[in-house]
Amino acid sequence: MKLRVNGKDHEVDAPADMPLLWVLRDLLGMTGTKFGCGMAQCGACTVHLDGAPIRSCVTPASALAGKSIETIESLPADASHPVQRAWAELDVVQCGYCQSGQIMSAVALLASKPEPTDSDIDAAMNGNICRCGTYPRIRAAVHRAAELAKS
Repeated sequence: MKLRVNGKDHEVDAPADMPLLWVLRDLLGMTGTKFGCGMAQCGACTVHLDGAPIRSCVTPASALAGKSIETIESLPADASHPVQRAWAELDVVQCGYCQSGQIMSAVALLASKPEPTDSDIDAAMNGNICRCGTYPRIRAAVHRAAELAKS
């Protein structure tokens, strides 16, 4: 099957029911997207499908023909994206395992709501579990990213 990932077309030989997560990690070598629960409950596997956040662990690759997939690897390697900058400025990360999913959810939120409220952030980030409990720093970093994006 043919998939468009991070702006590039890829031919992959995968079973139709293979979750996108494993296509990305095992077949394409894009290991930034993490496996967490395998049931779409934790958010570690969050990627964008046509700009909207989805859980790649339960999304079959066969459902993605003609769609655009963006992973954490699509963000600038120099960490210049406002969300990446805010995450670094506010020392959001502790263990870091959930952060690619957290960041991808935050990027999608800011694309749709450039000036989110606390309620908007809580709703958009709901389902992205951080076992280290950095939720207050995540919320502050989303607000900071919104400020950085304006300037």
